[in-house]
Amino acid sequence: MDIQLKRGMLDVCVLSAIKFEDSYGYKIIKDTSPYIKISESTLYPILRRLEEGKLLTVNSVEYNGRLRKYYHITDAGRKRINDFVKEWHEVMKVYEYVAREDRPA
Repeated sequence: MDIQLKRGMLDVCVLSAIKFEDSYGYKIIKDTSPYIKISESTLYPILRRLEEGKLLTVNSVEYNGRLRKYYHITDAGRKRINDFVKEWHEVMKVYEYVAREDRPA
Protein backbone atom coordinates (compact mmCIF):
# COMPACT_ATOMS: atom_id res chain seq x y z
CA MET A 1 0.00 0.00 0.00
CA ASP A 2 1.22 3.49 -0.79
CA ILE A 3 2.90 4.93 2.33
CA GLN A 4 1.14 8.30 2.04
CA LEU A 5 -2.27 6.66 1.70
CA LYS A 6 -1.56 4.40 4.68
CA ARG A 7 -0.30 7.35 6.73
CA GLY A 8 -3.50 9.27 6.03
CA MET A 9 -5.59 6.26 6.97
CA LEU A 10 -3.73 5.81 10.25
CA ASP A 11 -4.22 9.48 11.10
CA VAL A 12 -7.96 9.22 10.50
CA CYS A 13 -8.20 5.97 12.48
CA VAL A 14 -6.56 7.64 15.47
CA LEU A 15 -8.85 10.66 15.17
CA SER A 16 -11.86 8.35 14.92
CA ALA A 17 -10.80 6.58 18.12
CA ILE A 18 -11.23 9.87 20.01
CA LYS A 19 -14.20 11.17 18.03
CA PHE A 20 -16.76 10.43 20.75
CA GLU A 21 -14.66 10.69 23.90
CA ASP A 22 -11.19 11.69 25.00
CA SER A 23 -8.77 8.81 25.24
CA TYR A 24 -5.16 7.86 25.99
CA GLY A 25 -2.52 5.93 24.07
CA TYR A 26 -3.09 2.37 25.27
CA LYS A 27 -6.87 2.67 24.87
CA ILE A 28 -6.50 4.11 21.36
CA ILE A 29 -4.38 1.09 20.39
CA LYS A 30 -6.94 -1.27 21.95
CA ASP A 31 -9.91 0.48 20.31
CA THR A 32 -8.37 0.46 16.83
CA SER A 33 -6.91 -3.06 16.99
CA PRO A 34 -9.97 -4.82 15.50
CA TYR A 35 -9.57 -2.65 12.39
CA ILE A 36 -5.89 -1.83 12.02
CA LYS A 37 -2.70 -2.70 13.86
CA ILE A 38 -0.95 0.30 15.39
CA SER A 39 2.04 -0.20 17.65
CA GLU A 40 3.09 2.25 20.35
CA SER A 41 6.12 3.21 18.28
CA THR A 42 3.76 4.14 15.43
CA LEU A 43 1.01 5.73 17.53
CA TYR A 44 2.94 8.33 19.49
CA PRO A 45 4.53 10.03 16.44
CA ILE A 46 1.05 10.12 14.88
CA LEU A 47 -0.36 11.75 18.01
CA ARG A 48 2.44 14.34 18.03
CA ARG A 49 1.88 15.10 14.34
CA LEU A 50 -1.88 15.46 14.86
CA GLU A 51 -1.29 17.75 17.83
CA GLU A 52 1.14 19.89 15.82
CA GLY A 53 -1.47 20.06 13.06
CA LYS A 54 -4.06 21.21 15.62
CA LEU A 55 -6.26 18.20 14.87
CA LEU A 56 -6.23 17.22 18.54
CA THR A 57 -5.28 18.67 21.89
CA VAL A 58 -3.59 17.00 24.86
CA ASN A 59 -4.42 17.23 28.52
CA SER A 60 -2.37 15.51 31.24
CA VAL A 61 -4.29 14.02 34.16
CA GLU A 62 -2.91 12.22 37.19
CA TYR A 63 -3.86 8.54 37.22
CA ASN A 64 -2.52 6.11 39.85
CA GLY A 65 0.24 8.55 40.79
CA ARG A 66 1.38 9.08 37.18
CA LEU A 67 0.47 11.58 34.52
CA ARG A 68 -1.60 10.16 31.70
CA LYS A 69 -2.07 12.14 28.49
CA TYR A 70 -5.64 12.34 27.24
CA TYR A 71 -6.24 13.30 23.64
CA HIS A 72 -9.22 15.39 22.53
CA ILE A 73 -10.31 15.88 18.92
CA THR A 74 -10.66 19.46 17.67
CA ASP A 75 -13.06 20.85 15.08
CA ALA A 76 -10.20 20.64 12.56
CA GLY A 77 -9.81 16.94 13.45
CA ARG A 78 -13.51 16.32 12.88
CA LYS A 79 -13.25 18.12 9.54
CA ARG A 80 -10.33 15.84 8.60
CA ILE A 81 -12.49 12.77 9.27
CA ASN A 82 -15.32 14.20 7.16
CA ASP A 83 -12.90 15.08 4.33
CA PHE A 84 -11.47 11.55 4.46
CA VAL A 85 -14.94 10.02 4.14
CA LYS A 86 -15.69 12.19 1.10
CA GLU A 87 -12.30 11.38 -0.46
CA TRP A 88 -12.76 7.68 0.25
CA HIS A 89 -15.88 7.55 -1.91
CA GLU A 90 -13.71 8.71 -4.81
CA VAL A 91 -11.02 6.14 -3.98
CA MET A 92 -13.66 3.39 -3.94
CA LYS A 93 -14.87 4.41 -7.41
CA VAL A 94 -11.30 4.06 -8.71
CA TYR A 95 -10.93 0.72 -6.89
CA GLU A 96 -14.13 -0.61 -8.40
CA TYR A 97 -12.93 0.40 -11.87
CA VAL A 98 -9.50 -1.18 -11.42
CA ALA A 99 -10.77 -4.37 -9.74
CA ARG A 100 -13.64 -5.04 -12.15
CA GLU A 101 -13.66 -8.51 -13.65
CA ASP A 102 -15.93 -7.90 -16.61
CA ARG A 103 -15.39 -5.78 -19.66
CA PRO A 104 -17.80 -2.84 -19.93
CA ALA A 105 -20.23 -3.01 -22.85
